[in-house]
Amino acid sequence: MPHLRSLTLSLTNLSGLLPHHWHPLHLSHIDLSSNHLKGSIPSSISLLSSLQHLNLSSNSLRGPLPDSIGDLVALQNASFSQNSISGPIPDSMSTLSSLVHLDLSSNQLNGTLPSFFSSIKRLKYLNLENNNFHGVIPYNASFIKRLQVFKVGGNINLCYNHSLLSSKLGLGIARCDHYGLPVSPPPDKSWDYSGDDEDDDDGGAGDRGKSNGGHHGGPNKLVLGVVISLTCLLFLVVFIVCVSKACGRR
Repeated sequence: MPHLRSLTLSLTNLSGLLPHHWHPLHLSHIDLSSNHLKGSIPSSISLLSSLQHLNLSSNSLRGPLPDSIGDLVALQNASFSQNSISGPIPDSMSTLSSLVHLDLSSNQLNGTLPSFFSSIKRLKYLNLENNNFHGVIPYNASFIKRLQVFKVGGNINLCYNHSLLSSKLGLGIARCDHYGLPVSPPPDKSWDYSGDDEDDDDGGAGDRGKSNGGHHGGPNKLVLGVVISLTCLLFLVVFIVCVSKACGRR
C-alpha cells in the first residue's frame, strides 16, 4: 500500500507493541485509539514527517514521550490520553508550531508545565488534566483565554498565581501560596478562588451575618408566641375556676 495516507484501526482489539518500523512513511493520519497496545512510544515515530493526526488514546502505553516527537513538525492533532505515559513533557515539543489540539490527560506525566505552549500560536485545545504535574502554572490569562479548551484539573500539586490569574477562568486547581505550593481550600469551597479574596470574604461574612440574623429572629419570635399563648391559656383557666367557685357559693 505505497499510497496509503490514512490508517484508522481504533476499537479493533489490537494488542502488542507499537512498531519500530513505519511504512509507508508518508502517512498523514494514524488512529490506533481504544485498543490494547502496550510498551513505549518508539522514537522512530519521528520518521513519519508528514504525520498531521496521531491518536494513541485509551491504550496501555507506558514510558516517556520520546524526545524525537519534536521532529513531527507537521503534527496538528495529537492525543495520548488514558494511558500510563510517565515523565515530563519533552522540551522538543516546542518545535511543533502547527499543533492545534493536544490531549495528554489521564496519564502519569510529571514535572512542571512547560512555558513554550504559549508560543504555539495555532494551539486551541490543551488538556493536561489528571496527571502528576506540580508547581505554578506558567501561563497568563491572555493565553488561556485564547484557547478554546484548557484543562489542568486533577493535578493536586499544581497551582496558579493569584496575582496573574482569576478563579473566573475555572481552572479547577488551588491558588499558590508564597512558596509556590497549593493552598488547600476549605471543605465548603471549590478549588477556584475569586480574583479578590477580600471582597469574597467580606461578602461571605455579610451573607452569613444576614443569614444568621434571620435564623435567630425566627426561633425567638416562635418561642415568644408560644409563651404568650400558654400564659393566656393559664389566665383563662384560672378565670374559669374562679367564676365557677363564685357561682357555687351563691
